[in-house]
This record gives sequence, structure tokens and C-alpha cells, in this order.
Amino acid sequence: MLSSAVDGFTLAYDRDGDGPAVVLLHGWPGDRTDYRRLAPMLVERGFEVVVPDLRGFGESDKPPVEASQYGVAGQGRSVVGLIEELGLERPVLAGYDIGSRIAQGIARSRPDLVRGMVIAPPLPGIGKRVFSEHAQAEFWYQAFHRLPVIEELIDGNPDAVRAYLRHFWTHWSGPGFEPELDHLVEVYSAPGAFTASINWYRAGAGSVATSAAEMAPASYDRIGVPTVVLWPEFDPLFPRAWSDRLDDFFSDERLRFVDGVGHYAPLEYPEVLAEEIVGLG
Repeated sequence: MLSSAVDGFTLAYDRDGDGPAVVLLHGWPGDRTDYRRLAPMLVERGFEVVVPDLRGFGESDKPPVEASQYGVAGQGRSVVGLIEELGLERPVLAGYDIGSRIAQGIARSRPDLVRGMVIAPPLPGIGKRVFSEHAQAEFWYQAFHRLPVIEELIDGNPDAVRAYLRHFWTHWSGPGFEPELDHLVEVYSAPGAFTASINWYRAGAGSVATSAAEMAPASYDRIGVPTVVLWPEFDPLFPRAWSDRLDDFFSDERLRFVDGVGHYAPLEYPEVLAEEIVGLG
């Protein structure tokens, strides 16, 4: 299914089930199929589940516009537009990676629209720790994504896309996780698709740029919707020590550590996500 256009972008999305609404927001490098395990669990538990491809991903629009249209605010406008178009009544938002940032942006700008959130890193509170030696050894790709040479090296080249995505899916996941890359390689290899996917970073929305500029809000301006933060054990990007400042940014949050897993929340620990979404819904 396709949404109505917002800012010239239509979103492809899947919709299934009946009951309280949940909107699932994927990460990079992924698309809406990141939720192929979690979505059926939620439908079976009596939820209506909506899973979009974000701007620039999967089957959603990828117009060659200013990269800023692919950042948090632009992505959020498209998701809000979809929620309103479908008449979803205060859905729970769930997301990881860039989907987590987008969910947080919506909860901050439109708290009236959201029942709650279940999110995994990235989270605010990292601050200048993002410039530590360890962090920079992991976040090198965010600077690389802003260089024009990446189009020449990767975009439209299936072998290069496969090798590049395999690095992230194997390095960021937990022990024993076996990534299934054929679908992502196919969709990311279409001419222009890889470049569209990294416009998030070119918009300045990556964790390095965001963390470097973040400032703790006043107490009355913290995100106030009920929020469950799931923090995995083996995510090399986001060590658990970085969970120490959540109270500076959220006023109603609960932190849960998830052992034995890595970055890819909906594929590595969908049962935990389902449990927490059911608790909020």
C-alpha cells in the first residue's frame, strides 16, 4: 500500500490486524521487512500493525531533493501524515536505529498523537563521549556517508552493496545471529537507492552530529510519553554505560537491559519488543 504524499514523498507500508495500533519504524541498513518476525506476533496478540518504509528506503519515494528532507523532522512528518491518514488512535511507536530517533522526534513534537514508545539505541545522553577513541572507531561510516565518492564506490553496484551491508549486519549483531541479506541487497542495489538511504546522514541526523550538538532540555520540556528503552548487551555502537542520562531527556521512562543480543532489535529479540509493546498498548 502507498500513503498520500507529504512534502512530495509517498510511503510504502504494510497494515495488518485489528485492535490498538502500533507503528514500527525500521533502521539503517534495513527496510520494513526488519519487522517480519515481530509484526505477526503483535497481530496474534490483537494489535493493528503498520510498518512503513521510511523516506528513501525500500519501496517509498526517493526524490533527488535536499538531504534535509530525509532528516528527523522530514521523516517524522511522513510518519505523522500516515498515522493521521489511516486514522490510527494514539499508536505505540516502536523503533531502533534511525527508527528510534524518528519515534523520539514525533513524541517530542506531537505527544498528543502517541500512546507510548518502545525504543532501542540510539538515545540522547551520549554527548561528547561520541568523540572518544572507541566511539570514533565505530562511527567512521557516518563521515564516509557524507562524501560524494560513495556513489562511485557503492551505489548501483550489487557486489559492493552486499559487502558493505554484510559488514554492518555481522559486526553490529549479537553472537550467533545470521543475517539474511538477499532482499536488502536487491533493494539497496537499484540505482540511486543506496544514496537515498544515506541521506539521513547527509541531513546531519546521525548519532555523531546529533550527540555533539545535544543539550539536556529543561525539566518541563523532556519527552513525556511513557517510554520503554531496551538496551542490548552486544551493540558496539552504544555501550550500556551510555544509558546513564536518560532521566535528563525523558520524564516517564523505564530502562530494560536485554542480554545476549546486538543492535538489530526486531530480528534479534522480537519477543522482548512484543512483550513491552503489549504492556503499553
